[in-house]
Amino acid sequence: MSADTLLARCTVVLSNPKSKTQRLQVRVLAGETKDDMELFEQYGITSVPLNGAGGLALFFGGDRSHGVVIMPGDKRYRPTDLEPGELAIYTHEGAKIVMRKGKIIEVECDEYRVKTKVYSVEAEQTISLKSSAFDLAADTAKSSAALQAPDVVLGGKSMVSHRHNEHDGPQTGGPING
Repeated sequence: MSADTLLARCTVVLSNPKSKTQRLQVRVLAGETKDDMELFEQYGITSVPLNGAGGLALFFGGDRSHGVVIMPGDKRYRPTDLEPGELAIYTHEGAKIVMRKGKIIEVECDEYRVKTKVYSVEAEQTISLKSSAFDLAADTAKSSAALQAPDVVLGGKSMVSHRHNEHDGPQTGGPING
């Protein structure tokens, strides 16, 4: 039994991720196509390889009627800006999570969603948000800190330029900047 009957490079042709064990159709050797190959995956991590991704096909005991695929990868989309010790999770569309040196985690995507019952962030030094718009939808909101803002709009009225008549008296002078 030769090594090429036990182990071969393969190229993914089709993926079927709908069952508990993902199944692939792969091309091995010179045009040999294998259907219903089981994709071995690590616990807690799964992906659906794109057509054209590469991997390793294993045939136990050299029996090519039943094999498995391990470590499918796709060099077409692999990030190439990593330093030794860094790692990335990525997609073919460019979304990625990169764990960088210095205990830095970068997330790059078009939309970031979190679904949870409780979301807590504890930053020892600073939290910084930068956006062209910010929307907070909550039943209540509170702060233990004094808030600084160039303006606060309540009920559609700017508090910076807000004036009103004091009971039956003169118009107020507006907010005090302190």
